[in-house]
Amino acid sequence: ACAQIADLGDIRLSANWMSPAGYAGEDAKLYDTVKTVGMELCPALGISIPVGKDSMSMRTVWQDGDQDKSVTSPVSLVISGFAPVVDVRKTLTPQLRTDKGATDLILIDLGNGQNRLGGSALAQVFKQLGNSAPDLDDAEDLKGLFSAIQGLNADGLLLAYHDRADGGLLTTLAEMAFAGHTGIDIEMGALVTRSEELLSSLFNEELGVVIQVRKQDSAEVLRQCSAAGLAEQSQVIGSLNDDDQIRFTLEGEEVLVDSRTDWQRTWAETSYRLQAMRDNADCAQQEFDRLLDASDPGLNVSLTYAPDEDITTAVATGERPKVAILREQGVNGQVEMAAAFDRAGFACTDVHMSDILSGRRQLSEFVGLVACGGFSYGDVLGAGEGWAKSILFNTSARQQFRDFFARPDSFALGVCNGCQMLSNLHELIPGAEHWPHFVRNQSEQFEGRTALVQVQESDSIFLQGMAGSHMPIAIAHGEGHAEFASPADRDACAAAGQIALRYVDNYGHPTEAYPANPNGSTGGITGLTAANGRVTIMMPHPERVYRSLQNSWTPEEWGEDGAWMRMFRNARVWVN
Repeated sequence: ACAQIADLGDIRLSANWMSPAGYAGEDAKLYDTVKTVGMELCPALGISIPVGKDSMSMRTVWQDGDQDKSVTSPVSLVISGFAPVVDVRKTLTPQLRTDKGATDLILIDLGNGQNRLGGSALAQVFKQLGNSAPDLDDAEDLKGLFSAIQGLNADGLLLAYHDRADGGLLTTLAEMAFAGHTGIDIEMGALVTRSEELLSSLFNEELGVVIQVRKQDSAEVLRQCSAAGLAEQSQVIGSLNDDDQIRFTLEGEEVLVDSRTDWQRTWAETSYRLQAMRDNADCAQQEFDRLLDASDPGLNVSLTYAPDEDITTAVATGERPKVAILREQGVNGQVEMAAAFDRAGFACTDVHMSDILSGRRQLSEFVGLVACGGFSYGDVLGAGEGWAKSILFNTSARQQFRDFFARPDSFALGVCNGCQMLSNLHELIPGAEHWPHFVRNQSEQFEGRTALVQVQESDSIFLQGMAGSHMPIAIAHGEGHAEFASPADRDACAAAGQIALRYVDNYGHPTEAYPANPNGSTGGITGLTAANGRVTIMMPHPERVYRSLQNSWTPEEWGEDGAWMRMFRNARVWVN
């Protein structure tokens, strides 16, 4: 419901049925489940299940000495839903907005106050199952909710959205506060009449949602909920506060209160302890301790240029310079890379390494060479090293690359796996002799997340006019730690102005702390340049965020182009 979907009937379901067929009573349960879902609920919602699978052997029997033993799994059904989205820019998130003035939090309760606790996380904590599980008693309620949320979203009346059915109301509200870095005040008097009902009200996992709306829009939102048949189920339950406390009150008396930072560390502690055992314990501690900073501004942007300025109009001649989008077995980022360069005015050609090695393609055909991200040879030969060796150990390919890098009219970009590969070709690239190579992340894990990077002063043709800016970027690598042969090599790169990008914390300071620096590189170094700026390598993925809507978060004022589109346009201007 939080995505802009034209009609509930556009949703398609994939059903995964599992049952110990033939075991006493289980066939009847399976029949009842299929009948309820397939013949009652889905037709009532106007939704179909065009695809699915089943496993009817969810029971195993074996002999242990003289004893027959067995394990039987109960009937279960896992549903995945998918649908076309009209406009991804209209998608709502759980992040509470603190920049919209006074706001209200509204609960839409499809459980109709029944607060059934069967199967809930709370019941399991007390080693119980419970008697009554949450249910959808009337399909019309779900249709009404979907319709109301779609309409309110289309009218721009919703600021945040989170479902209640996975963890309960307390979890829902806490996660919204964590995402928004804000405190909340919740008055439980709207939901319960006595303190004995607090547990069931806070921890039941009935269907329902919490939405954030501007206070001035609350009456209209409640009116539209009422028009959708949800008048009794919808009510204002709270608002945001300025003291960073998560506070629940009942008839004006505090019944549950603590700081948001303490709650968030409690929420994250299980993950932290597992991470400390599985990964680098120091990195796990750094990530956990970051939650102590109540004033952390989160992701933010500071630009020295306008992201939507099309600087290529000054060189618009109709000519589209040719760029080789280079890939190897296991590389997977070539399509979005080609899309970014195409948008900047280049003509892109898909070039596989087999084309180079066989002589079907010559690098002399192209003005630009882009080595894309992925996992060449599954990274089993080291990060990009196998890819590089296929060039270094082939006489013809080695000469082609050497000649290409030496041309004063050529440029090259290596991203992620392509960055690792080009770093291993440093002997062929003028001025790259001090470059690092890239080794396993200090976290000891593949890192797929959003990070902040700051553009440094350098000769890179891709980053002209961007120095001093910091903005989010996608990262996805397991071996991105820049390892220099010696401190002297690192200092030589810095002295030559070859350091192009650094990871920064949310305050804009270069950092080695995890997870702001996801791989632990010295000084936050994650991008370098050489050959008078014509060859640039970087571990992050600018091609994955060159459009605003590709980003997980952007400032509202951004238009179609994200901050990283400037990089590709810089290359087009340089060619002229």
